[in-house]
Amino acid sequence: MSGYGVTDIWTYLIGAIGIILLPGPNSVFVLSVATARGVKAGIQGACGVFVGDTVLLGLTALGAAGLLHTYPALFLVVKYVGAAYLCWIGLNLLWTAIHNWRKPPAVLPQAPETPANLAHPFRRAFVISLLNPKAILFLLSFFVQFIDPGYHTPAVPFLILSSILMVLSALYLFSLIYAGAALAQGFRQRKRLTSGLSGAVGGLFVWFGAKLATASLN
Repeated sequence: MSGYGVTDIWTYLIGAIGIILLPGPNSVFVLSVATARGVKAGIQGACGVFVGDTVLLGLTALGAAGLLHTYPALFLVVKYVGAAYLCWIGLNLLWTAIHNWRKPPAVLPQAPETPANLAHPFRRAFVISLLNPKAILFLLSFFVQFIDPGYHTPAVPFLILSSILMVLSALYLFSLIYAGAALAQGFRQRKRLTSGLSGAVGGLFVWFGAKLATASLN
């Protein structure tokens, strides 16, 4: 693989797997959608993640991280917009969970109410993926370690490494989708358990937003 401008491919694979397995808003959102609305909606969410990640990878290749370093105010705008969006999703999930929890069992619908933020999985996942400036910075710092600086066509190793990351991400997200759909079968008759899970996911999104709000360029 070094002949294509990629160095230390096995270390890269181990690092990429570790990055993908770290819990983040993308994976939590896809799992939540699959649990609440089934495999089809989960796949739509995963496709939104793929498109968003592809845009981020393209921006990384074009030097977006350097731009954010040069213009810190731009980083602050993206950071706070992203944090606010994640917190908004989390609060919506929390509100829906509380609403479902308080309903008497006799008037509960056949399936718990789906939060509005899970109604358009592709669009929501796409926006969640994009509003993460730390991802751009991390991708740049991670990728350059495995690209031969002397290789005559830098785009080739970048595409190879990007493709590997996307394939691993797809395997992980589809595993989450089918796991979420399987969990949904057991949750359908346990409305309060479902509400509790939705509330926990909402809390996670609020935490993701707070973490992003305190992120720095360093």
